[in-house]
Amino acid sequence: MSVTTESITADSTATQPVEVIADLPSHVVLPPCDLFSDEPPLETDLHLQQIILLLECLNWLWRNRTDFYASANSTIYFSEKQLKSRDFRGPDFFVVLGVERRPRKSWVVWAEDGKTPNVIVEVLSESTAEVDRGLKKQLYQDVLKVYDYFWFDPETLEFAGFHLVNGHYEPLEPSSDGYLWSEQLELFLGIYENQLRYFTPDGDLVPSPQEVAIAAQQEREQAEQRAERLAAKLRELNIDPDEL
Repeated sequence: MSVTTESITADSTATQPVEVIADLPSHVVLPPCDLFSDEPPLETDLHLQQIILLLECLNWLWRNRTDFYASANSTIYFSEKQLKSRDFRGPDFFVVLGVERRPRKSWVVWAEDGKTPNVIVEVLSESTAEVDRGLKKQLYQDVLKVYDYFWFDPETLEFAGFHLVNGHYEPLEPSSDGYLWSEQLELFLGIYENQLRYFTPDGDLVPSPQEVAIAAQQEREQAEQRAERLAAKLRELNIDPDEL
């Protein structure tokens, strides 16, 4: 069984399939599709919090969309050779566009019409940084053809991003605010309070569900306080606010 990859036009924003299995004889059995993720545990709370934040914020922002899959610390299976060698490459965070939004045990490329991630983010650590900057970057560029690749170190705040142009990664230039534009997500990524966050094209912070809930609670409390002050003022004028 031969394993091949197709080049992808870099300026396209649609998910392009990678042809994983070529010239498949009719008698050959396909590799399994229902594969569990096989990733090691995250190293620190900072890594866990950062990955969860990326996932929750995007899911909240795109809560009405059904055409994407976002996952964290999940294995991407892309070839039979990889299965045999157990050479797994699980990004810390990735997004695939143009697919059904539903739970999966892992991302199995040959079960998803050859689709690979549009965006990958790696959260660097002392033990993984060299691989993330080297081997994984090469894999995402040459094999998976990932359009947008970012890495972020929650300890040192090192932050970099790349976009696939004619089959090769070119560094993204930061905006005046230091943000990097993801053409695939149509969002900026940037550092805010020592965490990697999304920003709208206008530069507004994309809130997390928790931040949205806190803001809504504050608005309710402020509305109640205004109502109480108004009621007190009416009573000073011998007006019963309950009769209005």
